[in-house]
Amino acid sequence: MRIKIDENLSVDVMELFRSVGHDVESVFSENIQGCSDQMLMTKCREEGRALVTLDNDFSDIITYPPDTTEGIIVLRSKEQGKDAVLKVVRNLLPRLTGNFFPGQLWIVEEKRIRVRGKE
Repeated sequence: MRIKIDENLSVDVMELFRSVGHDVESVFSENIQGCSDQMLMTKCREEGRALVTLDNDFSDIITYPPDTTEGIIVLRSKEQGKDAVLKVVRNLLPRLTGNFFPGQLWIVEEKRIRVRGKE
């Protein structure tokens, strides 16, 4: 899966996705940190990458209709510390392969995943 990691996530998150075989870039590796959300989503579409982020703005299906994207994964954790976020990602990874498709929005919490969009 081709993924772009948003600037609000650590390099460790990128490495976790890479460790299970995903093709991952980050906004930092492309030097586009600080760009607008719209520009980031356009970049993801152009590159054919799903976006992984902590930014809840991307869960707004009116502003970012899932079916117009390569996919969006919004991570939510009660605690925003690095370890808490890494735990959410570790719980996500086994469920991702074979289940995530372009045009979907996944809201990933510690104990559940909600999916909107194409199946």
